[in-house]
Amino acid sequence: MGKRFGETWAVRAVSLSIRVGEFYTFLGPSGCGKTTLLRMIAGFAAPDEGSVWLDGEVVNALPPWKRDVGMVFQSYAIWPHMTVFENVAFGLRERRVSRADIERQVGEALRMVNLEGMEGRRPSQLSGGQQQRVALARTLVVQPRVLLLDEPLSNLDARLRAQMRIELLKLQRDLGITTIYVTHDQEEALALSTRIAVMSAGSVIQEGTPREIYEAPRERFVAEFVGASNLLGGAVRQATGDTLTVTTDLGVEVRAARPSAAAPEGGRILLTVRPEAMDLLPPGEPADHRNRLEGRVVASAFQGAAIQYEVEVSETLLRASVTNPKGKRLFQRGDLVAVVFAPEDVGIVPEEPRAESREPSVVRSGQD
Repeated sequence: MGKRFGETWAVRAVSLSIRVGEFYTFLGPSGCGKTTLLRMIAGFAAPDEGSVWLDGEVVNALPPWKRDVGMVFQSYAIWPHMTVFENVAFGLRERRVSRADIERQVGEALRMVNLEGMEGRRPSQLSGGQQQRVALARTLVVQPRVLLLDEPLSNLDARLRAQMRIELLKLQRDLGITTIYVTHDQEEALALSTRIAVMSAGSVIQEGTPREIYEAPRERFVAEFVGASNLLGGAVRQATGDTLTVTTDLGVEVRAARPSAAAPEGGRILLTVRPEAMDLLPPGEPADHRNRLEGRVVASAFQGAAIQYEVEVSETLLRASVTNPKGKRLFQRGDLVAVVFAPEDVGIVPEEPRAESREPSVVRSGQD
């Protein structure tokens, strides 16, 4: 599916299938097309190529109010002159629901989002988190078949955002409603999602579970954007079974216990190692069967449960996040150390991004 503004494609060649009941996230930086894609699903923007399917039905020609989807915007978009009750009841009144049913359904929706007793308040009397819950209740009360959320937590402070993240996850799991979520926050996407589509420049770069996206990025962009990662370029010296031996640009060989059809002997490749997969040892201490890189600590930051290190290895800075068991040695700036990590923790990505398909495509929801 694609959407063009003038000569510029905001979304191009996106093809996704979203299952009933899952929490699916579009993750990417600002301007990557994730909100445009969400708006096409909602019906607020018409695709220039491809189709949107909901429960086996093409809905391109249907206006938003006939698609039976609910959308929560980044700005909440609740009416300041209405009370909480009136905001939540608005969609039901538009649907000619009886007064008794409105009372019951609004009460149930407010209980779902923990706003009982606030029916008479106006938005100006609510905190940011409470306003966000009103917007969510107003959407859920009409029982949409798909819930669309466009960065709904971005206006909250860090503590409240973390709290609302947990509440939103519990609510979605309890209701079992198919949810499509837009965010640029990697931590948010990893915590909430059953699957994630990582987007860049209007295209989906990689799709998978949070664990797949984090532990096995298939593109350099994904490795760099989703969490911190150390990238080591090099050439494959030997490929034996599921183990690659790579001569890195640091001049040191690194073993990767990951099969890769895109890594022929002699070919260039990028290795990715997450900071938490790295440990530091004093010089000369055995590393068992792990990879070993010698370097010097240039920075360290004690953060309670972990210590964040930057280590210079052959003029390249590597980041290590080392757990802090009681009594473990703390290295200081200037200390010589060995950076060690297991072959199983080394990811493999092509050095150059693969070419993306440019065929018209489809977004489907509610298909198994």
